[in-house]
Amino acid sequence: MQYKANTPEEYIEQIPEDRKPAFRKLRKTIKDNLPGGFEETISYGMIGYVVPHSIYPDGYHCDPKLPLPFMSIASQKNFVALYHSGVYADEKLLDWFTSEYPKHCSRKLDMGKSCIRFKKLEEIPFDLIGELSTKVTPDQWIERYEANVKNRKK
Repeated sequence: MQYKANTPEEYIEQIPEDRKPAFRKLRKTIKDNLPGGFEETISYGMIGYVVPHSIYPDGYHCDPKLPLPFMSIASQKNFVALYHSGVYADEKLLDWFTSEYPKHCSRKLDMGKSCIRFKKLEEIPFDLIGELSTKVTPDQWIERYEANVKNRKK
């Protein structure tokens, strides 16, 4: 689901009431742990965390006018989603996350390539998400992005 919002606060105001407390806590967890340099914005109709043009002027290869996306959170129809490009682009980070997840949550990990789905809000592993948020700096993300995505297109 996409919401028409210009700010993260507007986004949260539009999601279902029963999701707001967990969603606010997820947002706070990410903001409190994400390394400096990332910027919170609305990106692709979600709350996004991006490398701004002031740090990476090239922007996103699909649309250079957009800042380089890294992480997003969204309220979807049947779940809350965390999209983390780092786990998609870095096999070691993915392995770390998938091995740590069962230590924090009894529910089976529901994950796509970069999308982690939380159907039971009371079982979101906030501590693990906080730790995951610390794992990649903007400079590390730029390096990984250029090695795995951008330069592959040339």
